[in-house]
Amino acid sequence: MIRKYIIAVICMLTAVSARVGLDRSVAAVRFARSPVMDGLISEDVWDAATPLEDFIQYQPQHGQPSRLRTTAYIGYSQDTLFVAFVCFDPEPDRIASARTKRDSDLWDDDAVVVMLDTFDDDRTCTVFATNSIDTQWDFRVADNGRTSDDSWDASWSSAAIRTAEGWSVEFAIPFSSIRFQAGEDATWGLNLGRSCPRQLEVSYWVGPLEGETRVSQFGSLTGLDLSRPVKRYEFIPYGLAQMSVGERSEGRVGLDLRYRIGSSLSLEMTVNPDFATIEADVARINLTRFEQDYPEKRPFFLEGAEFFDQRVRQFYSRRIGEIPWGAKLVGKLGSFDLAVLTARSRPLDQDSVKADAGYTIVRAVRSLFGPSSIGFLAADRAWRNEHQGSLGFDGTFFFTETLGMTAQLVRAHGPRNDGALTWFVRPAFDNATSHFHLRYSHWETGLMDNLNAAGFIRDDDRREFDTNLSHTFWIKERAVESIETDVNYKRYWSQAGALRSWELRSDLDVVFANKWVVEFSHNEELERYEKDFLNRETSVDVGYDNRAGRSAEFSYGFGRNYDSALRLLGGEVSYKLTSAWTARYALTRLRLDPEPEDPEDSSTWIHVVRSDFYFNKDLYLKLFYQTNSVIKRENAQVVLVWRFLPPFGSVQVAYQRGSSRIGTTADQGPSLFTKLSWVL
Repeated sequence: MIRKYIIAVICMLTAVSARVGLDRSVAAVRFARSPVMDGLISEDVWDAATPLEDFIQYQPQHGQPSRLRTTAYIGYSQDTLFVAFVCFDPEPDRIASARTKRDSDLWDDDAVVVMLDTFDDDRTCTVFATNSIDTQWDFRVADNGRTSDDSWDASWSSAAIRTAEGWSVEFAIPFSSIRFQAGEDATWGLNLGRSCPRQLEVSYWVGPLEGETRVSQFGSLTGLDLSRPVKRYEFIPYGLAQMSVGERSEGRVGLDLRYRIGSSLSLEMTVNPDFATIEADVARINLTRFEQDYPEKRPFFLEGAEFFDQRVRQFYSRRIGEIPWGAKLVGKLGSFDLAVLTARSRPLDQDSVKADAGYTIVRAVRSLFGPSSIGFLAADRAWRNEHQGSLGFDGTFFFTETLGMTAQLVRAHGPRNDGALTWFVRPAFDNATSHFHLRYSHWETGLMDNLNAAGFIRDDDRREFDTNLSHTFWIKERAVESIETDVNYKRYWSQAGALRSWELRSDLDVVFANKWVVEFSHNEELERYEKDFLNRETSVDVGYDNRAGRSAEFSYGFGRNYDSALRLLGGEVSYKLTSAWTARYALTRLRLDPEPEDPEDSSTWIHVVRSDFYFNKDLYLKLFYQTNSVIKRENAQVVLVWRFLPPFGSVQVAYQRGSSRIGTTADQGPSLFTKLSWVL
């Protein structure tokens, strides 16, 4: 078995594709006037733009010409970039358009995407996508596709329309919404893409790609005149009124300021920011003895979040609770990507003390030989004359488009175990269908005491080895469309050399041509605490997705977890009731026998209900409800949003039960919020 594994790894590492990506470029055309955003590519203003065609498949037939004709156009005005797509489809009545929520994964729909490397650095890009019903998805990419952040939102517009030959769409992306290098003859990296889920096809203007966001393989958009200054500032004040059962009504005001120091660097400040109407965290089943992490949803912490995505997470913004004020500098300064954040908040691990702590985070990343980079991050929490946090260096290196390595070295500082170190090195192979890596990590004893004041790691006192091999087989014959395999092995010891744990995880996913998916997984692990625990779980997951808004999934798992028999049942149903109304219900049932001593780790039922109704993309109603039986948690929220100056100028009316504030329990009674924010 080991011999076959080694042979497979060697074959994969030596099979570096000999195909060379097309070195495509297009000259930017300055429009005499701005096109009307209606989705129809019929105005003569588009005649000046060069048609971009001959898209290349990323999947399923990697490197082959797309089976669908796509024509794109690109141009710009003094303050806006314009992009248009004409998507021909021989079966226009089968175009998928199920996703109505902003920032949904639109690759599950018929969709198009614009990717802009606005500094032409082969590492970072900004992504804009929409589907045939004009749902918007935007995010940022860093480290040549290694990290991304889709919580970022920008102000841009789009319009899509169905036609007799398929569908078409127009984008209008203001230069004030993105960071870029100004100049009279600028060059940007550029790629354009299209998905057709019923054929499992994703194709790009530049290809074949070894990764969908592999920025170093993009084409070029040349000749941009970006010498004119963009809008320097935005003031976003808000007013909030709150009425809660059993409490006095209250109101408050706050302000966000966004100031463009230049086209590539911006300063953001917030005073009394509003986090009251943010959706609560979705409850999870935790079958480990480690802390869980949760995604950030608060707007102030989202700008530049892609730069903080590290394996050793020196900055975890959820360590910071409610803040009276904060400031952040984000962008590019010379040859460095820069993110500096400062804020004050009461430490979440010091509930009995009312003194605020000061948080300061400094991140800098510099390109090295094109797509590779080296970075520095310093994170510090100052509280009661004590400083806790970490200093670290990290690197992402690309030797070829498929062979690379990541590495990191971090030193923690603070009153306990000052100077404790952690580091790792991870060589890897990645292409469009395969992944393989080897990683060795070193975590000294007591590291968490200081690093986790501002960062997040689950454990220390370990020397860890792990490896992963995954591959996707595209079949596209008879009943099966694809088979995905994944095997991961991890083993770690204490710093004294005692074995603490090993884990073997294997997964097999089969996608059938009739839109069914079957996933098998099996995990085995040894955990050594007060005694040895041999945990194991076998699960099967069966799902159906008609790729038009209706899907269902059922899973069942069984095994043992810390001396208890484990049964884990899950299910989720999503249904598109109308073209504007979607509903989703998810159920998780955990049963342990015998029950653990800690009540919070015992058997539980979790129910989650979501529903979205979109009158249009800027006027919508959202419902969220969840219960967790073991900790008696209930969260309910109904929000009506009208974005009259999207995405920041809006009116919100929200009903909420159960707190969604960071660091508080879900004991808030029924409350009504009314919020007005606008852009000046």
